[in-house]
Amino acid sequence: MRAALVFMRGMLYAPAGPMTTEKKLPEGRLNRFVRLAGLGARAGAAHLLARRGDAAADAAAHVAEVLGTMRGLAAKVGQMASYVDGFIPEPQREAYEAALRSLRAAAPASSPAAVRAVVEEDLGARVDELFAAWDDAPFASASIGQVHRAALADGREVAVKVQHPGIDRALASDLENAGMIRAMVGAVAPKALDSRRVLEEVRARFLEELDYTLEAERQRYFAGVHRGDPTIHIPEVIASRSSRRVLTAELARGATLEEAAARDERTRRAHAEALWRFVFKGNLVGGMFNADPHPGNYLFHADGRVTFLDFGCVEPLDGARLEHGRGMHLAALRKDEAAFARHAALILGTRGGRFEEMSLAYTRRCFEPLFRAPFRVTRAYVTSLVEGVKAIKEQILVKDSGFVQLPPGMVFLNRLQFGFYSVLARLDVEVDYAAVERAFLREAGLLE
Repeated sequence: MRAALVFMRGMLYAPAGPMTTEKKLPEGRLNRFVRLAGLGARAGAAHLLARRGDAAADAAAHVAEVLGTMRGLAAKVGQMASYVDGFIPEPQREAYEAALRSLRAAAPASSPAAVRAVVEEDLGARVDELFAAWDDAPFASASIGQVHRAALADGREVAVKVQHPGIDRALASDLENAGMIRAMVGAVAPKALDSRRVLEEVRARFLEELDYTLEAERQRYFAGVHRGDPTIHIPEVIASRSSRRVLTAELARGATLEEAAARDERTRRAHAEALWRFVFKGNLVGGMFNADPHPGNYLFHADGRVTFLDFGCVEPLDGARLEHGRGMHLAALRKDEAAFARHAALILGTRGGRFEEMSLAYTRRCFEPLFRAPFRVTRAYVTSLVEGVKAIKEQILVKDSGFVQLPPGMVFLNRLQFGFYSVLARLDVEVDYAAVERAFLREAGLLE
């Protein structure tokens, strides 16, 4: 039976299922570092015993428990590993993906008293004065906050997302931990990119996720970009019940990605088309891309519609980046390989050599869904993209390869590519993505 699913930043929770127990959030840098060090040792032992399925499963369950308790950036790394194809080595993939999937749904929760204190401090009134009904049991809990069902005086059901008490200090500890940052950046970009500028870019994006006022603003912006599209739904923000640490929006219900993947081909195609339109219309028309495309951010409806959640990690696109990004997409729609390579080189800032050759070839492969439309995004295709980045990393250490640092604002693009394509791969359906793009680009006056 399909369970109703509730809006929360980066997660889904089925009301009929069990809720995780409350656990104190470790905030100190040393405490969090020691926990991660212990994980590394246990995971390494499991790797050596890869033939023993129980060892891998036990280690994976332990990793999920520790990362969930830590929440913050640690949980985000685990969330990515739970669904991005190619992120985890094949011998351990099944065990770790199954265990880490829990981080998308039910990380340990904060206590009811602590959560009420955050709400009352931020909104300046008692919970029972702010809401006509309030459920102390959270529907979900994840890396930054947890969600509670509530109702307004006018009867509207809402989901109230509240930050875990102390999560700002925990996230700050993670962002001061060079090893933690390398784990996140290394998942989406070469380690040689760990320059001060890149690390500051990563810090800035994740610290923005603590500002629910900014997230609410971006949620309203995306709703405006997609207004009038019957296939895209973005929950309405309730401004009077929102603040920096509290975000209240209309309650949204829908199916999980796993449930949507079991639907008929026509419905799965409608889901995939809506996903593509949301991401690339947001990029190419709206000038913004959502850099956290994991499955918990989507609710799928039986009529093909998709509800989109989570606007905390958003990267603005403007100036030359937007110009050449549009140029790449338009060239792909025309199947103009030369124009595509020209725009790709300009947006990447390459200067010739083997590094440019491999980077352009990799970027071109990322655009196969447009060049070869209709196209079926598969898990094997996504894994090949992850492997492609690994091959490019090897060129960084090669003398005279032509390696250049990524331009500002590019760090999260691979996170979007891997994550979004991994979601499409689960739907496993052939789609004419080029036709989808032509339609919204013409509507925006960007294509004749």
